[in-house]
Amino acid sequence: MESQTTAETADAATLAKGAAELVDLLKLRTFAIGLKLFEDVDEMMRIKGIRTPREGKLFSTCQLVTQSRYNGTTLGIVHDNLLPNSNCGGVVGLNVPGENYLSGEKMDGVWFDNKEAAREHQAQMPRVPAGRYSGLAASPLRNARLDPPDICMFYATPGQMILFVNGLQRKTYKRYDLSITGESACADSWGRALATRETSISIPCYAERRFGGVADDELLIAMPPDEFLSGIDGLKGLHKAGLRYPITPYSVAVDPAEGLSASYGAQKR
Repeated sequence: MESQTTAETADAATLAKGAAELVDLLKLRTFAIGLKLFEDVDEMMRIKGIRTPREGKLFSTCQLVTQSRYNGTTLGIVHDNLLPNSNCGGVVGLNVPGENYLSGEKMDGVWFDNKEAAREHQAQMPRVPAGRYSGLAASPLRNARLDPPDICMFYATPGQMILFVNGLQRKTYKRYDLSITGESACADSWGRALATRETSISIPCYAERRFGGVADDELLIAMPPDEFLSGIDGLKGLHKAGLRYPITPYSVAVDPAEGLSASYGAQKR
């Protein structure tokens, strides 16, 4: 019988174990990480091994995420580490984006053909409300330094991603939607998940690829810790049923009946 996973078990040690199991089940290229918002920066700075940008050096949030998932580092940022009053901080609630962003001026003639389209892009973007939080930390779940994180997230290929979603749906079915903001797609993933505590799937945007080093075939999923553990629990059940990653191609030129019967039950003719 598959194990029971609840929000009460989603502590740092359990998440670290789950992250190791996820790598084994899906053969992920990079670490699953956690993000946590802090009202008190001093509390954030007490995290074991936390690093911050050098004074005067700016990050984008996608660079923060990539350093953590690639290099295994635990990083913390405040608004002053980001582009001033930008969407990098605005998406995670560290600031209100400046009027040059919100009005559409910043992206008019670049990402959008007109100022109205650029303004609507800003207006419809998911964001954590500003005013409550002062810091954001990122750390690999395997390090167990965020206890617990607000959200867990990882990058995966489409094949890996669909199996994880199948795992999420295994015990209690829910239809998941992938939202597309376009540029500033971090709003669809960690921004939406931090704001709503709902599982959020996105196609990484141009900036995430150019500045965050996201590979061409990667998707991103962010979710609360209990959902992360539930997805892994479901993956284990799929694995026992023979539905595993990598997904072995059957063939496009043979009768699929035998393969279908193994995965979907006996097929009637």
